[in-house]
Amino acid sequence: MTAEGFLEGRRLQMARGVLLQCIMGGYPPSRFYGSDDGDLALVADPKQIHRLPWSHPPRALAICDADELSGESSPLSTRGQLKAVIARYAALGLAPVVATELEFFVFAANPDPTQPFRPPVGLDGRREDGQSAFSVSSNNGLRPFFTEVYECMAALGLPRDTFMHEMGVSQFEINLLHGDPLLLADQTFLFKHLLKEVALKHGLTVVCMAKPLAQTPGSSMHIHQSVVELDSGRNVFSDEAGEPTAVFRHFIGGQQAGMADFTALFAPNVNSYHRLCHPFASPNNACWSHDNRSAGLRIPASSPAARRVENRLPGADANPYLAIAASLAAGLHGIENRLEPSAAIQGEFEVPENLSLPCTLHAALERLKRSHLAKELFGSEFIEGYIASKSLELTSFFDEITPWERRVLAAQA
Repeated sequence: MTAEGFLEGRRLQMARGVLLQCIMGGYPPSRFYGSDDGDLALVADPKQIHRLPWSHPPRALAICDADELSGESSPLSTRGQLKAVIARYAALGLAPVVATELEFFVFAANPDPTQPFRPPVGLDGRREDGQSAFSVSSNNGLRPFFTEVYECMAALGLPRDTFMHEMGVSQFEINLLHGDPLLLADQTFLFKHLLKEVALKHGLTVVCMAKPLAQTPGSSMHIHQSVVELDSGRNVFSDEAGEPTAVFRHFIGGQQAGMADFTALFAPNVNSYHRLCHPFASPNNACWSHDNRSAGLRIPASSPAARRVENRLPGADANPYLAIAASLAAGLHGIENRLEPSAAIQGEFEVPENLSLPCTLHAALERLKRSHLAKELFGSEFIEGYIASKSLELTSFFDEITPWERRVLAAQA
């Protein structure tokens, strides 16, 4: 909308069904969002109004809450779902703290989607060949792009911890600083938007697919989680002697209880399961471990004050609001019901059947359909609408025949 209209306080309204629009642009039947398909109000968060530093002429972006016209948050809003989870913690005198690690690929322009992604040509005139993982000079060929990324992050107030080249060809990772879950979800969203916009200016393509290249590590969005007392800020995962607490165990127990049911929320696309089922440190299980990257739930080595649980299941393609909400809701479910986790695993291990997770989007959606826990924590309207939208996407995928099928199966008798 115009700056004048925004500053005058003009209310921006949007059809309710847009919150269930699938990634191809279509919609599930209207019964999933109200047969009248009435309007929602988009209410800007005053702390999340940003002038976009990469935009000429000037533009601004406002992150909004989707509220019913009666004033309450829409149950179809993922940002609203996260705010509701945070409020449930606050009712117990607690506050969750999270940080996200986001991986992504930087590719050359890809105008023909039937062709594989390729690394960009660097300043040295060559394309990266996959030998630059964790190199201090690995992104020199992309220095103009990353220089503008850093400048835009600073302009948007996005603090960063570490930035590195990851294992994949032209794959990178950023660690955002820990803090309030809603703030981190907003920052993760803004960062992904920033990446894609700045890349376009430089003739590049940033891809946040979970697995854009075959036989190459995929891209994750690991979520680090701790819980503190609202009054004191003390990490309730550690006692005064620095030892793990019962709350810490119960949080892990809740994560384990929800991971299989919530897999479709953490891994929302067909492509997500390429990352999980051909893992390079992308575990598709609900096991937990101290500093073992083969476990879906990892306890990083840290001081007692920084004791936290890392959920390694979500990919870079996950909705940050929904993934953080689902992970924190599962942990709170464990705290409230005093759930005990399984025994921790170490070293190489076989995943017990009760801790394995769905390995296709179809299986994950079927599990979500049967989940009483998901409907209890997020409401039937949201879960049923989400399944309906994702089912459209899955059907669209099955309507296409892949090159592998033509190459391998066409000659079969």
